Amino acid sequence: MATLRDIRRRITSVQSTRKITKAMEMVAAAKLRRAQGRIEALRPYAIDMVEMMMDLATYSEETGRYALLRERSEERAVALVAMSGDRGLAGSFNANVIRRVLEEERALREAGKDVRILAVGKKGIGTLRFRRYTLDGTWEGLSDRPEYHHAQTIAKRLIEDFETARVDRVRLIYNHFISPMEQKLMDVAILPIRREEVISETRERRAVTYLYEPDPATIFERLLPAYVEIAVYRALLESSASEQGARMTAMRNASESAEEMLGDLTLALNRARQAAITQEILEVVAGAEALG
Repeated sequence: MATLRDIRRRITSVQSTRKITKAMEMVAAAKLRRAQGRIEALRPYAIDMVEMMMDLATYSEETGRYALLRERSEERAVALVAMSGDRGLAGSFNANVIRRVLEEERALREAGKDVRILAVGKKGIGTLRFRRYTLDGTWEGLSDRPEYHHAQTIAKRLIEDFETARVDRVRLIYNHFISPMEQKLMDVAILPIRREEVISETRERRAVTYLYEPDPATIFERLLPAYVEIAVYRALLESSASEQGARMTAMRNASESAEEMLGDLTLALNRARQAAITQEILEVVAGAEALG
């Protein structure tokens, strides 16, 4: 049976842990609000660009002339981009991404395809390297505050691999933010770009007339890489918000568990103290009877 000293030591330890989880929950909540604000700020720009892409697509029926729209006759190599976080203590946030990447890598190899894995986030990079996977590209330090130039760097690498035929398809695997308590695992193919996917980005098209200089086909070709950059940037922002939401929820659950544990320990402490008092009374009574 635990002594009073042991129980008090455990209570102190749990109280210290609760302070840490409470602080981490508050930090994650603040970062989540910032990440949500950045996603909302991106949407108007993304919608306007997609509407322009939709308008330009009507001038460009020959998709074969654009490298990023060109479907390969034989899909031999696939790039999987795993977007995880740089830190843990976020529930199953990182594990879900890694598990999905490993499942898809196994399925593609069984289908006779070459698989190239690229990873964003220290947790994903560390886990994949620990499992002895060779990574074609890695990026760290982006999960807390991803910037657009980070997306440009990643998109540039993916576009180069696709245009040089090192890969025939590029897929992003990341967590899509729905709410602090819910994230949806996404597996999105961003290369080659499909015109029907561009058109489906917005359901209602606004009545806007565009004047193009130079010709629409040239502008369309120049906007295709920007479309890939936006897709990567949105995935980075969604992943960042999902990570903070998952961490906030995990730390809240940990704080609640600490509260329950403190209640149980306090009850155990009271029982142990009462037992000690009772024992002392019995010893006093026994001593008095022995003297009397």
